[in-house]
Amino acid sequence: MYKSYSMELAGRTLTVDIGRVCAQANGAALVKYGETTVLSTVTASDKPRDGIDFFPLSVEYEEKMYSVGKIPGGFNKREGKASENAILTSRVIDRPMRPLFPKDYRNDVTLNNMVMSVDPECRPELVAMIGAALVTTISDIPFDGPCAMTQMGMVDGEFVVNPSQKVWDDGDLQLTVASTAEKVIMIEAGANEIPEEKMIEAIYKCHEINQTIIAFINQIRAEVGKPKHEYASCAIPEELFAAIKEIVTPEEMEEAVFTDEKQKREENIKNVTAKLEEAFAENEEWLALLGEAVYQYQKKTVRKMILKDRKRPDGRAIDQIRPLASEVDLIPRVHGSAMFTRGQTQICDVVTLAPLSEVQKIDGLDANVTTKRYMHHYNFPAYSVGETKVSRGPGRREIGHGSLAEKALVPVLPSEEEFPYAIRAVSETFESNGSTSMASTCASCMSLMAAGVPIKAMVAGISCGLVTGDTDDDYVVLTDIQGLEDFFGDMDFKVTGTHKGITAIQMDIKIHGLTRPIVEEAIRRTREARLYIMDEVMSKVIAEPRKEVNEWAPKIEQITIDPAKIGDVVGQKGKTINEIIARTGVKIDISDEGAVSICGTDKAMIAKAIDMIKTITTDFEEGQIFTGTVISIKEFGAFIEFAPGKEGMVHISKIAKERINHVEDVLTLGDKVTVICLGKDKMGRISFSIKDVPADR
Repeated sequence: MYKSYSMELAGRTLTVDIGRVCAQANGAALVKYGETTVLSTVTASDKPRDGIDFFPLSVEYEEKMYSVGKIPGGFNKREGKASENAILTSRVIDRPMRPLFPKDYRNDVTLNNMVMSVDPECRPELVAMIGAALVTTISDIPFDGPCAMTQMGMVDGEFVVNPSQKVWDDGDLQLTVASTAEKVIMIEAGANEIPEEKMIEAIYKCHEINQTIIAFINQIRAEVGKPKHEYASCAIPEELFAAIKEIVTPEEMEEAVFTDEKQKREENIKNVTAKLEEAFAENEEWLALLGEAVYQYQKKTVRKMILKDRKRPDGRAIDQIRPLASEVDLIPRVHGSAMFTRGQTQICDVVTLAPLSEVQKIDGLDANVTTKRYMHHYNFPAYSVGETKVSRGPGRREIGHGSLAEKALVPVLPSEEEFPYAIRAVSETFESNGSTSMASTCASCMSLMAAGVPIKAMVAGISCGLVTGDTDDDYVVLTDIQGLEDFFGDMDFKVTGTHKGITAIQMDIKIHGLTRPIVEEAIRRTREARLYIMDEVMSKVIAEPRKEVNEWAPKIEQITIDPAKIGDVVGQKGKTINEIIARTGVKIDISDEGAVSICGTDKAMIAKAIDMIKTITTDFEEGQIFTGTVISIKEFGAFIEFAPGKEGMVHISKIAKERINHVEDVLTLGDKVTVICLGKDKMGRISFSIKDVPADR
């Protein structure tokens, strides 16, 4: 049965059509916000997937190019693998929804959001987020929702709810907040050094608006929602836990997990597991569940000790950062390098500079963003955690971590006019034990400064964790969580920023939301930690950007020419510009507005190329002096090339002060000569003189 529902949201109409399309999905809706249209569907398998110890949720965000009236680029002319924006959007949808499914649910679930039309005033990512939560809520799939999402921009210090694509791209804030009816459940933000108090205000404005969306979804669920289906629970039997505790006491498990060395802890757990495998050798059913049972036992042990005794696995205080170290210039010949180490997490970041012609081209749904000048790539090889696995390229996690570090640093980058370079930072994970993305932010900041990129402020990042008890006021916030505290805890709250304010946030949780006191304490803790990292560690190694790029980096000079002269510089079929490049070894980029960037590693050759371009674009006047090459000799004189594609003639009478009978008596092909411009002759050619060049030239 087809039903349509509407609500007003931030000055625009949100419309949801139920029963109109995709009747065979567990839940489906055609969601429109303004004229942006997204088809959201959710499906689930009938039975749990065998042999897994996790919830197999897949979230897809499909960008159809027809939605913006484009045919996809490339030879194939159809949509291929997901874009980086699609992957990041899928992650933002996944993160708040995953904790709301039952923890013992193992049925495959796929959430699909297909963008079918785009109104630039209504971002399709937001529509997909709302649609995904809505269709799961009204489906028969177990889900403890609804949840809702709101985005916030900021222009001239004023908040803009669910901003247009242009405001989102150009404003000072890109904030996405997901909420349940009671609490904030996910935060994702990029910001232009926004103070902590302002950020908290924005977060809770989003939370308030989310309550109106949740009420709207609940209205739809009340009318067309399906009863939730029964499922086979994959929870570990309590009798197995009881049997394990008889063999390995809580005190023994505490001793096994509480060490500051990850390898030692893993060895202890292997020994515990081996002991239990031997004890349960005759019970195949329990053996199949043993790995998950030991994991849960570790989790309960760690959470109990942190929550009740304020004791962390490595012995730190709850607000204490692990040992820190940093250095720059460890990799020779690259344009910039730095390494940042925090406990057993170690990142090496390498920066590469290139001319602006090397910016990344983007073929996406956002017409405002077609290129990306700063690229931050993050790699997480298996050896960083002591595992053996073939590299298959970056996955969604790697792309997400790279994007977070990129978002953290974009607000402090110089403009193209100030620093006309494309910039790529690559964070290589050497060792991992929690919060590699925050270590990447610190390493990248130092690497950029070492490369001579004149960033406007230093940026650092840190992550806070959380362990909660039975009530809202029973919790412990942990500064600088390591891997174990991330795995067994309830929150990973990452914040990056400068001394002035926040540049990025990414918050993931495993519970049904955070209270405002927890959010405020986490933001306060991360500020204290990042200021300490910048002042006491990073600044001691490199306090400010180097004044010049290093010897291996390309040098770029910019000049401006009359746009009408661009054709003169390029020449017929590119002959002139290619000749300049061949003679100097530089790379030249010219914009339609006449901005010319000359890039090379030899400053003398850059200067030579600039001189050639200026010569070519000069309106020739009597008295100008040039240096050129004899390229042709005639009976009446010689032709001098004074710039690629530009030549003038010296009449035989203007070659020497004394009379000569033959040009060859004084000049030969290839001679370098200095000439003075006499204007143009009767045939319109540039006329030169050698004999009239002032003596001091």
